[in-house]
Amino acid sequence: MTTSTDPDLDRVAERAAAVARAFAATEPRARAAALVAVADALDRNAAELIAIAMRETGLAAPRLIGEVRRTSNQLRLFAEAIVDGAYLDARIDAADAEYVIGPRPDVRRVLEPVGPVLNFAASNFPFAFSVAGGDSAAALAAGCPVVVKAHSGHLELSRRTAEVVVEALAGAGMPDGVFQLIEGQQNGVALLKDDRIRAGAFTGSTHVGRLLADIAATRPRPIPFFGELGSVNPVYATPGAVAAEPELLQGFLASVAGSAGQLCTKPGFLFVPDDAELGGLAEAAAAVGEHRLLNPGIGRAFEERRGAVLGADGVTVLAEGEVRVDHDGQRFVTPTVVEVSVEQLRAQPDALLEESFGPLSVIVRYSDAAALPALHRELFPGNLTSTVHATDAEAGQLGELVDALAETSGRVLFGGWPTGVSVTAAMQHGGPFPATTTDATSVGTAAISRFLRGVAYQNAPEALLPAALRDDNPWGIPQRRSEAGRSNGWGGLTGEF
Repeated sequence: MTTSTDPDLDRVAERAAAVARAFAATEPRARAAALVAVADALDRNAAELIAIAMRETGLAAPRLIGEVRRTSNQLRLFAEAIVDGAYLDARIDAADAEYVIGPRPDVRRVLEPVGPVLNFAASNFPFAFSVAGGDSAAALAAGCPVVVKAHSGHLELSRRTAEVVVEALAGAGMPDGVFQLIEGQQNGVALLKDDRIRAGAFTGSTHVGRLLADIAATRPRPIPFFGELGSVNPVYATPGAVAAEPELLQGFLASVAGSAGQLCTKPGFLFVPDDAELGGLAEAAAAVGEHRLLNPGIGRAFEERRGAVLGADGVTVLAEGEVRVDHDGQRFVTPTVVEVSVEQLRAQPDALLEESFGPLSVIVRYSDAAALPALHRELFPGNLTSTVHATDAEAGQLGELVDALAETSGRVLFGGWPTGVSVTAAMQHGGPFPATTTDATSVGTAAISRFLRGVAYQNAPEALLPAALRDDNPWGIPQRRSEAGRSNGWGGLTGEF
């Protein structure tokens, strides 16, 4: 395995391709143990890694401590998800000459790894969505070799993290070449075009993600590309909620300002009734201390977006915030919150609707709650999250709005705020375009399925079947079996596990 940038991308791709079948054949229990070994290694080296991350990203120690914990626990959760092999969805249909719709051959189906995965690391989560983050963990859990394209915003951290991962995987007995790191935008693009790469993953901007997705789709052999792009995560507050939740605005501001607004789930819009009282927001925003943005490039982009929002017609500034530039070009910012009407928002989509990656959000006043479902579908076609704040008494009036949110969002919240994504089996962190290029999830154990594909073996000799489909079941995994003579109607077969 290698932890450094190899200028010979052909060798990188060849290593990944050469080890793909051997890694795919590793027993789920062994792969799960390897994921736990990586998690333990990250925890052992956390102090060193966090110190590097603080220096490179400007993120505070408490945030990074929690992120390392999330990253290591995510690896352990994925290990739990694969250890018994149920994720392989092994299905065995025995040959049956009397099958209800005609003679049936012996057919056995299992989920197999897609092959080498290229993961473009994110800037805003230097652990949880970077070298050892969710995409890498999901691909390794699936049995796919991983090549990580390091993010330029934290190169030192990426190199050191990769060393920790590689050492842990080797110590757990995983094949050489399972995990590699490359650097440089052009190297990432070149490797994405390589036929030996069989899937891509990305977390970042809509512009870059769409470019990479188009490259993946237009290769001579197109590959799946799972890009998490931009999201504005609208929040809708009913009249009852505004009256019943005195802490509504404080919760909103905390969600907008957390980690300087550099979270993909930050609420970009809060819809409130025309007569909602917004007093105290400016004072609360002024009390938030400045925070460094991740790097000068993100800082410049935020400054430009903020200028466009503040310059839009009819915008009322509730909290102007500040942008301070130091001698290295780093931006230090405080929250900016503005207010517009629904009509102003509709009239200036270019200035107001684009994601502002930083501590900026727009409060929108509405007069007709019945118009919100159609407005949402019009303005927000694809989101990671959408949120409703309402009282129980208002729930019966919200069916159409909730339908609209479910059609356009990966996660629909009732109360609370979308920042802080729990890593669980049921979590969905994705959504319709432009939230993602492919509507899947990059958080939670369902993320593993992105890097698996179904393969059926028909009338195969026992000796040539993969372990998961053999009758002696050497891995001891669940197998859904349909035996001969057990049909009970048009394909309605009983199953045994």
